[in-house]
Amino acid sequence: MLIDTHTHLDDARYDADRDEMIARARDAGVETMITIGCDLATSRAAVELTERFSFVYATVGVHPHEVKEIGDGWYDDLRRLARHPKIVAYGEIGLDYHYNYSPPRLQRDRFREQIELAKELRLPIVIHTREAQEDTIRILKEEHATALGGVFHCFSGDAWMTKEALDLGFYLSFSGVVTFQNAQALREIVKTVPHDRILVETDCPYLTPVPHRGKRNEPAYVRFVAEQIVDLLGLSGPDRIEQVARLTTDNARRLFNLP
Repeated sequence: MLIDTHTHLDDARYDADRDEMIARARDAGVETMITIGCDLATSRAAVELTERFSFVYATVGVHPHEVKEIGDGWYDDLRRLARHPKIVAYGEIGLDYHYNYSPPRLQRDRFREQIELAKELRLPIVIHTREAQEDTIRILKEEHATALGGVFHCFSGDAWMTKEALDLGFYLSFSGVVTFQNAQALREIVKTVPHDRILVETDCPYLTPVPHRGKRNEPAYVRFVAEQIVDLLGLSGPDRIEQVARLTTDNARRLFNLP
């Protein structure tokens, strides 16, 4: 059984077949899904999905792309949403300098504010970082985020960031990117990560793994990520898939305090 630790089940691309898509994931052995808040509306939608499906959990938070939209009362609303019993983390939050949909300085300010809110809520954090490695690590250190813990989702950092993230006590979550032909450097990184710090995710509907690359992603495809990681970790025996499923599931339960 697998846990997809990062999904966007509320995405409009699932509106026509959401129930069927979720059923396919369960049939594929995905026992639990965590759906992620990226702003106030998607955080609300994530909470609603946890009430529809017993095996779905959620996070709330504001993605770095969206922090320019944070208005009066947003943090109060997020506090209220975070009190829901099936909220397991705060995020995804962080820095994204690739698109700069929100100004970098504002991203950094809001990142700090949301780390403080996660501390208040006593929730681990889900980190999004793109082309902002040094600032992300610096802010996490300055804000003493080790006390919170959390995960770098869709990890694609270099060896330096791998060490820094692990030294801070964070988990690293790998997505379908590890199956891409041009991701050899990332596959080498996976080999260096302690087994008790690895998670798997789809980030669906994005980043569809091989052999379905080019199509809409969905939680059922997290198995292809796990199968790639089996080879990278050097696991052997006829139960290799079960081994990686067990270790990544145990890691996810520990981080997110899942039943």
